[in-house]
Amino acid sequence: MRKVSLLALSTALVLTLAGCSGGDDGSASPTGSAAPSAKDEAIAALVPEGIAGTGKLVVGAELTYAPAEFLADDGTTPVGYDVDLAKAIAGVLGLTADVQASAFDAIIPAIGTKYDVGISSFTINPERLGQVNMISYFNAGSAFAVAQGNPKSVGTDVCGLVIGVQTGTVQDTDLADKITPDCTAAGKPAPTALQYDQQSDVTTALLGGKADLMYADSPIVAYAIEQTGGKIEQLGEPFDTAAQGIVVAKDDAALTEAVQKALQKLIDDGTYNEILTQWRVESGGVTSAELNPAG
Repeated sequence: MRKVSLLALSTALVLTLAGCSGGDDGSASPTGSAAPSAKDEAIAALVPEGIAGTGKLVVGAELTYAPAEFLADDGTTPVGYDVDLAKAIAGVLGLTADVQASAFDAIIPAIGTKYDVGISSFTINPERLGQVNMISYFNAGSAFAVAQGNPKSVGTDVCGLVIGVQTGTVQDTDLADKITPDCTAAGKPAPTALQYDQQSDVTTALLGGKADLMYADSPIVAYAIEQTGGKIEQLGEPFDTAAQGIVVAKDDAALTEAVQKALQKLIDDGTYNEILTQWRVESGGVTSAELNPAG
């Protein structure tokens, strides 16, 4: 049979996932060009002087996690619903969002030094709440995906399979701390974790047959299905739905309050829902920007 090199698959997939091309139905995908929100003087006054003086809100994000945060066709411009929310929040604060690329697991350690906030699909959990403040802004489940037609006949039992995950994600942790021990306790072979720094590489591994299935947030799986033209498919229904949070330094009460109030304003005035609807992820929307909810 014909063989396609993983390098070729990776190149094609990066171009597909990082782009904003139209879907199979001819509709155009969002471009992330939403206008910044108007400044709210009262909320902006809460921003620490050291940040306000720069005129920028520096945001750490891992830019391969479409449709939450990724790069546009030009390969340099951050887009996605997290990026649009960052721009909107910054606008309310009288700032401009400066979204900077980072490895996912390097964002939280750099909050308060390199980055003012982190907006990168961080699931709220006790470990992260012990390190930073987290403001809830989105609900997402986890999901598995397999190659189109499920050629390896993957079922509900994932023990012994090769599972692709992005390093540092809640799925990566779940695979190590829950799925593997459960398999071992049942006397079954443990799954093999195939870890990548970039989500696009996880999808490439699935397409190339290197991984038996992919494990990621449900919106990311849904978008990957769309952007690959159905070359992968979701296995079963999403599960373990949990809140995701905007990350702010634990000792920065002023910026935390400013971001929380800015997000709540966007929720209340409808801007928040408009952004999620543009990216077709409005089902994950929240009605309240909660600070440090139980993870």
